[in-house]
Amino acid sequence: MKVISYNLRKHRAAGELAHLVELHGADVLCLQEYDTSDIPEHIGGLRLAEATQRNRLGLAVYYRENLYRAVEVRSLALKKSLHDRVLKPAEERLLGVRLHDIDENRDVIVASFHAAPLTALNSLRRHQIRAALDELATLGDGLPALMVGDYNYPVFKEKLSEKVRAHGYELSLSDARTYTRYRFFRGHYDFATSYGFRIDGITTLPQGLSDHLPILVSASVSMDAAAPAA
Repeated sequence: MKVISYNLRKHRAAGELAHLVELHGADVLCLQEYDTSDIPEHIGGLRLAEATQRNRLGLAVYYRENLYRAVEVRSLALKKSLHDRVLKPAEERLLGVRLHDIDENRDVIVASFHAAPLTALNSLRRHQIRAALDELATLGDGLPALMVGDYNYPVFKEKLSEKVRAHGYELSLSDARTYTRYRFFRGHYDFATSYGFRIDGITTLPQGLSDHLPILVSASVSMDAAAPAA
């Protein structure tokens, strides 16, 4: 499975999506800061599974329908930061989709995630990540799960990795930084957490119109891991 995750910076990079999908042969597309008021049913041969409804700049997941079939969708509003309460930039910060792999006759879970901005504490973002992973488990207990997106977590990732691992998941970074807008905040913002997947590689793709660089996650099911912690 090839998954592209991209924070579009208030929809500015939306015009790049079809080219990215076709160029890299993506099977799944996970988007953040996507204008969900007017989005196409198909992008580069991928079909829309679902988009969030309660915020204009939200999340969306597309999938290749000759390989997968969307079984169930779940969105979630996570614990809010002060920034969220005052400016209300986003209501739903998780969009998970249970996909049926037609060839392999098994189900997997893929999700687009967007954590609270840097004005919030890392502790809040860790709470959001944990809650998001718990919610994904309700789509299918023990199923392979891959959550990609903008984690807004440029420093102290080692602590986050420990927390995620204690929850039964693995944290994976890309091969190069994914955010370049501000000099003192450059670094890895966009990455993946997974259970039951072997992450074969995460590549940071060239920068487009967004301040985030898209990432390409190559993953395959590997169900040797223990079930996620409750």
